[in-house]
Amino acid sequence: RHIGIGLANYVEATGRGPFEPVRVRIGGNGRIHVASGATAMGQSTNTMLAQIVAEQLGGDIANVTVTTGDSAAIERGMGGFNSRQAVIAGSSAHAAARAVREKALFVAGHLLEAAIEDLELVGPDVRIKGVAQKRIGLGAIARTLEGLPGYPLPGGAAPGLEAEESVIIDDMVYSNGTAVAEVAVDIETGAVEITRFTIAHDCGKLIHPQIVEGQIVGGIAHGIGNALFERMAFDEQAQPLTTNLGDYLLTGATEMPPIEIIHRQSPAAFNDLGIKGVGESGVIPTPAAVIAAIEDALSPFGVRIAQAPLSPPAIVDLIERANRAEIS
Repeated sequence: RHIGIGLANYVEATGRGPFEPVRVRIGGNGRIHVASGATAMGQSTNTMLAQIVAEQLGGDIANVTVTTGDSAAIERGMGGFNSRQAVIAGSSAHAAARAVREKALFVAGHLLEAAIEDLELVGPDVRIKGVAQKRIGLGAIARTLEGLPGYPLPGGAAPGLEAEESVIIDDMVYSNGTAVAEVAVDIETGAVEITRFTIAHDCGKLIHPQIVEGQIVGGIAHGIGNALFERMAFDEQAQPLTTNLGDYLLTGATEMPPIEIIHRQSPAAFNDLGIKGVGESGVIPTPAAVIAAIEDALSPFGVRIAQAPLSPPAIVDLIERANRAEIS
């Protein structure tokens, strides 16, 4: 077996604007409802939005219900693409939750007869600092803002404990990183084993590290498929030949190498959360790193690779052609 190492750097433009509305509302039972046009496609958008909102409104993510991609819940939305959900929808969720928090403190100040600066939000309650028994729940504040006939709302507040925000972000933010693949190539059969894969990346502040790692690992699996397995084949009449998963091969668990992920966090300057998108950070550098590692392993034969995917027969053919060229 011949050993090789390949490296690939990448820059990913993320967070395409201009906006993604998010509405945050607290019901009379204290439950937090979030609605967004952001579309969840397996990247844990709902969890991300719930976490951002919960951090502003008591910290209990289990108390947050998120509805995405439903025009009955929110009228506008641009959807999920270009690694934009956390950057754009997340920024709007943060702003909306902060507005709800400020309104809750304002109303609680009137109800508790205290200055806003003397109040704090602890769990589901607004309370006077240092006087734990002087408190009022977010649900009670929400019920108060539903109003009673003939009675003014506290402080002249608008009805409802809710806010909708569409943070406008015209400047994209750029994730970046480096991937290193280590491979072992059997020159007799052309079989490739990826023995180790390391990626160091910067997507700004991590909202949910486990979700980020899931995005990256999934992208690496996709990128390995691009490098080694996934091929669209057509006949002379342009009819597809790879029409099922027996012919169009995907990366399986047995093809996945040990993966080390190194997080580098430099906050983005164009949004309050300091975040950058991570949706394609795993897949972008992986094919280049794997193919570069295979080329490094085959460097004693003078092999240069300009094709993908690299099936075992393709690798054997590259070695044989390089040998013939050397002989001639």
